[in-house]
Amino acid sequence: MAISTGFAFSCRPHFPLSQSMRKVFMSCSAAIEAIEEIDSGKEPAEWKRFNSKELGISSSMIARPTRVVLNGLKSKGFEVYLVGGCVRDLILKRTPKDFDIITTAELKEVRRTFSHCEIVGRRFPICHVHVDDEVVEVSSFHTSGIRPVRNLGLSFEKPVDCDEKDHFRWRNCLRRDFTINGLMFDPYSKLIYDYMGGVDDIRKAKVQTIGPASFSFIEDCARILRAIRIAARLGFRFGRETALSIKNLSSSVLRLDRGRLLMEMNYMLAYGSAEASLRLLWKFGLLDILLPIQAAYFVRHGFRRRDKRSNLLLSLFSNLDKLVAPDRPCHSSLWVTILAFHKALSDQPRDPLVVAAFSLGVHNGGDLSEASSIAKRISAQHDGSFHEMESRDLDLAALKEEVVELATSVQRALTNMTDEYSVSRAMANYPKAPYSDLVFIPLALYLKACKVCQCVRMGREKGFVAKQGSKIDYELLASGSLQEVRHVFARIVFDTIYPLNTGEDDT
Repeated sequence: MAISTGFAFSCRPHFPLSQSMRKVFMSCSAAIEAIEEIDSGKEPAEWKRFNSKELGISSSMIARPTRVVLNGLKSKGFEVYLVGGCVRDLILKRTPKDFDIITTAELKEVRRTFSHCEIVGRRFPICHVHVDDEVVEVSSFHTSGIRPVRNLGLSFEKPVDCDEKDHFRWRNCLRRDFTINGLMFDPYSKLIYDYMGGVDDIRKAKVQTIGPASFSFIEDCARILRAIRIAARLGFRFGRETALSIKNLSSSVLRLDRGRLLMEMNYMLAYGSAEASLRLLWKFGLLDILLPIQAAYFVRHGFRRRDKRSNLLLSLFSNLDKLVAPDRPCHSSLWVTILAFHKALSDQPRDPLVVAAFSLGVHNGGDLSEASSIAKRISAQHDGSFHEMESRDLDLAALKEEVVELATSVQRALTNMTDEYSVSRAMANYPKAPYSDLVFIPLALYLKACKVCQCVRMGREKGFVAKQGSKIDYELLASGSLQEVRHVFARIVFDTIYPLNTGEDDT
């Protein structure tokens, strides 16, 4: 029944988000009116050039596949630069999620340089160079030059003392989203070019747009979600104008297609900054739109926009964050299952031993006799601060029965999360919240998430082989291996309810 419901939601025609879209247009209009008061001219930037050693960057910090591509293009006489977020992360001594290269070579010249290379994208083509089972993205100054430089009524004067090459680099940086992403690094001259004040904002731990924030977000509303993601991951704050524009234009993210929304949410929740992302989404009114079921939970328990407290939902994602990272992400089915699991407990609080047995059952492939027996022997103290925990005296038979009920509730929550009517009803009791029936979880992801806890509900899987040891295989986790996703999910749930006070992480 649950699976057929999942098929039904994917086939049902989508009805327009009329109230939400009206808010999009109203917020955009208000933002434009506010922008009219901003001076359309902008002072020439005081650009700077830094020695990479001064900022603590060495060539060894660049991933080998990226170095292979850089060296290949440089040997052909082309100029090459690392650009965007990877430069920012190197300055911050963080591992970049990926490395982006821009070169003076044309894309067809890049393709001729590498045997395993393809040009992708029609509107803004780039090269994908395959090295050691990794893909390195390479863009060209020639291709990026055909993109219109942002206009929107503003004039950007080129920096003073700017030669032809500087002007070329500056124009490219001008097209980027945030000052901290508007950096170029030449690894051969060991120079970092900063035309937008990005290094200064990195030092101030500030996220702000290149140019007026409202114009930037109207130009590309996906930048709102990228701003949240970057601030959450780095622990940065927003510039005042950027923060105000995010609030005013939050509803404009509804203009993005479902695939893009899923991608941006995955970047927030699967790469080690999920808890901070959820807090910022809530603070700026985006959680009400993107995850209204979870927003309803926050409202129900009196969680305020600037609340520093924690709760079970945030604790689950905090424990996920301890196990993943930008270079060690999880598959999206893991965080979707965590959302559904929490929704099930929020709807019906359970005894801590039920949750423990449930997590053990997920890990061992559905052997509830073994899972319940182990749970019964737990002597550790559970975290008693969660509303979702309700201690009861259960015998072994009742414990097994409730574990199955919990698994069924998780399945039901997954179905509700992917049903437009259920999503829209989540905020029905909170008239101040914006209306949203947004569903961005596709059928394939829904079905994959269903399998994570299915063994507890259906019984021990035939031919199941238990995972040996506690070490996480991050390649399998990122690819969505059912065994690995179950292992990490069970570990997160158990460690959240029965937190360890001591011990080293063995991942």
